Amino acid sequence: MKPAYSRRQFVKDIAASGITLSAIHAPLQIFASPKKDIVRIGMIATGLRGQSHLEEFLKRNDVEVVAMADPDKGMMADAQKLVAQYKKKAPAEYTNGNYDYRNLLKRDDVDAVIIASPWEWHVEQAIDAMHAGKIAGVEVCGAIKLQDCFDVVKAHQQTKISIMMMENVCYRRDVMAVLNMVQQGMFGEILHLQGGYQHDLRGVLFNDGKTPYDSGVEFGAKGYSEAKWRTNHYVTRNAELYPTHGLGPVATMININRGNRLTALSSVSTKAKGLHRYIVNYPGSGGENNSNAKVKFKEGDVVTTQIQTANGETIVLTHDTSSPRPYNLGFRVQGTNGLWIDNRAGEPEAGLIYFEDKSPEKHTWENTKKYMDEYDHPLWKRYSKDAEGAGHGGMDFFVDNAFIECIKRNVEFPLDVYDLATWYSITPLSEKSIEEGGTLQHIPDFTDGKWEARKPVFGSEIY
Repeated sequence: MKPAYSRRQFVKDIAASGITLSAIHAPLQIFASPKKDIVRIGMIATGLRGQSHLEEFLKRNDVEVVAMADPDKGMMADAQKLVAQYKKKAPAEYTNGNYDYRNLLKRDDVDAVIIASPWEWHVEQAIDAMHAGKIAGVEVCGAIKLQDCFDVVKAHQQTKISIMMMENVCYRRDVMAVLNMVQQGMFGEILHLQGGYQHDLRGVLFNDGKTPYDSGVEFGAKGYSEAKWRTNHYVTRNAELYPTHGLGPVATMININRGNRLTALSSVSTKAKGLHRYIVNYPGSGGENNSNAKVKFKEGDVVTTQIQTANGETIVLTHDTSSPRPYNLGFRVQGTNGLWIDNRAGEPEAGLIYFEDKSPEKHTWENTKKYMDEYDHPLWKRYSKDAEGAGHGGMDFFVDNAFIECIKRNVEFPLDVYDLATWYSITPLSEKSIEEGGTLQHIPDFTDGKWEARKPVFGSEIY
């Protein structure tokens, strides 16, 4: 879809609106003082994921949601209802087409934006936000093109405005406990890690809106929420479409982009059968006579990606969203002294763990609960009460809290533009690898060599 007007004209308009070059080139943000008591937020996209962030902000006294942009007026109405429930002032609305968010970005009373739009918009909107002098929290996905990853880094380097990668699974309680154990050397030297997105999404990919999930076999123009746009990626692409939930948490454990980096990957895919089967077997769908039963899906039901690192670890990612299966991201952390396996959806008592120097019986798994309790991450010990009731088992509180606190204190984000570019790049690189029969693809160094000197920060103090 072509823009209503070009980015060049948008940047000219931003300059004309009074945001000075000196402000745009501030070290992190464009506040008048180094620290800030209130962060003024603009929401770009108010769908279900955007509303999750919105609710976390509405709970806080140090955040003011000033404006919201979304061409979907139904989702905007739902977001405003949420604001009203918290008895907050109704944010200004920008609903006049796909590019009305640029008018939100021109406001001088917005410090930062949350981008929770469909995947194909993330990079464009993040770049526009940086050129408008707005800090951006960008939701998870994979890049559409590899060039997108270079472009978002270039915009950051030109504007000096920072963005945060809003990967909430990095803050999952058991994952952070394992991070704590890794940092204390309990696993020895890390050798191999696994993760992925193993989640039956068929009721999300096909949804007519009659119920929030598992409702019909419609997608595209007739679909509801993510079914409007997400399913089309399964029609046109075959790739590791959603890499960051699996990759992000293990990347923090081996200091990717901060003393280590990803160097190469190879991906393979199974055949695509699950989505067609779902359509024809759905009650009342009409089976093979349903028009969507004629659609040829390109995305393989299971995509497996092997990744190499500069420091000699290996990572395996699995994308499995078209098959009947319980949710489990499939984490595994293996070192020279032991390993942890996430056995069931993040429940601390459900995993498996073994340490050669600690476990009471050789070659025998232990239940993870005692370790999860003993090594509960300091952030969870500090904020667990605040996180009660937050989305995704409390993870949403932590990722939003890090975003707001870093802005208030004018410090770097724990997951930054280089993490976003690196993790996003897995999607187009895996797509190319699959097209070429699993060939090795080199992962660019988006830090341009800075990874060797950058220090790890994730999980420390406010992060």
